[in-house]
Amino acid sequence: MGLFSAVLGLPFAPVRGVIWLGELIQDEVENQLHDPAAVRRELEAIDDTAAAGDLSAEETRRAQQRVLARLTNQAGARPERTEPGTAPDQ
Repeated sequence: MGLFSAVLGLPFAPVRGVIWLGELIQDEVENQLHDPAAVRRELEAIDDTAAAGDLSAEETRRAQQRVLARLTNQAGARPERTEPGTAPDQ
C-alpha cells in the first residue's frame, strides 16, 4: 500500500514542497522580526534619525513604540491603540 500511495501522491510533491518552503520562510521572517538585536538596531537608527533632526519628538516616540510593541507582541495584534478621534498610523 505504501508504494501505491507514493505513486499516487507523486504529482502533489511540488505542492508539498512549496508549502514547506513557505512555512520555512515564514518562520525565518518571524525570527528576524522578533530578534532583540534587530530591534536594537532599529531603535538606534530611530535615535540617529531623531538626532539628525529628521523626526520630531512625537514621531520618535511613535516609532520607538511600534518597534518595542513588535518585540513584546508575538501574536501580531495591533500594537498601538489610537485615541478616539485620531487616525491610526499608516
